[in-house]
Amino acid sequence: MISFGSAAQIVIIVAVIVIVLLILASNIRVVQQSKAAVVERLGAFRAVWGVGLHLKIPFVERVAKTVSLKEQVVDFAPQPVITKDNVTMQIDTVIYFQITDPKLFTYGVENPMSAIENLTATTLRNIIGDLELDQSLTSRDHINTKMRAILDEATDPWGIKVNRVELKNIIPPREIQDAMEKQMKAERERREAILQAEGTKQSQILVAEGEKQSAILKADAARQSAVLQAQGAKEARIMAAEAEAEAILKVQQATADAIRLINDADPGDGVLTIKALEAFQHAADGKATKIIVPSEIQGLAGLCASAKAVFDTVEPKSKSSAPAASKPNAPANQSF
Repeated sequence: MISFGSAAQIVIIVAVIVIVLLILASNIRVVQQSKAAVVERLGAFRAVWGVGLHLKIPFVERVAKTVSLKEQVVDFAPQPVITKDNVTMQIDTVIYFQITDPKLFTYGVENPMSAIENLTATTLRNIIGDLELDQSLTSRDHINTKMRAILDEATDPWGIKVNRVELKNIIPPREIQDAMEKQMKAERERREAILQAEGTKQSQILVAEGEKQSAILKADAARQSAVLQAQGAKEARIMAAEAEAEAILKVQQATADAIRLINDADPGDGVLTIKALEAFQHAADGKATKIIVPSEIQGLAGLCASAKAVFDTVEPKSKSSAPAASKPNAPANQSF
């Protein structure tokens, strides 16, 4: 049987063990990724713990501050600033910074965020004070770059690196906004008038160019039409002349062939006399007032009977002309 004293000893031992375990557990620290812990020993800086498991000495060491090493963003409230031409504006800024030295961040300044805010406000007033209103509104990149350089240099002793500074809003006074709106409206109206004038000018130029091109094309078409008509008339005349010449040539060729055939046939005097009488008959049928009688006909007394028979077969008009043509002893080639 366990006595009362033994039970008390057991409880004390268990309590001591539990207290020891609790003390050990409270002095075990795990530092997460992108964080750092600043450790002090008896009130003095001891070390900066990185990522991993760490054990501190109980009642001797303590974690003074846990610092995030991620890039942080701070949006400060609008600050009143005065430009070089005495215009008061409200400007709010956004700062992107990162803690690079946890020790300096912990011991360099009492309240780092308040220090950065005040430093940003004073730096912004100094920069804007050297610029006029229009320059302030159109020089944001210049202002951002200059502020970042100044703040980065000023926060180095605090273990802070300023990566970027942005002017979020620039709010001029209401009367300035009204004037800017009127100016913008006037500028837009001026641009509209210029564009309309340019459009009218271009339209008139295009119309004139179109009329010019149309007149040129019409004149060219008329010239080409006249040339083609002249060429057509010329070719028609040439073709008609060639056809006429070819016809004459063929007629002459036919005549020459006929003469050649007659010569080749060696006709007698009787055939020639009959052909002459046929030609004389055709001449008598016409409306001519003069008849040429070949001399050979007058010398052929033996053919008078044949001539009389031929004259009896012609029309009355030819009969009236036949006695005159058959007068004896007429001279050669006599005209009636």
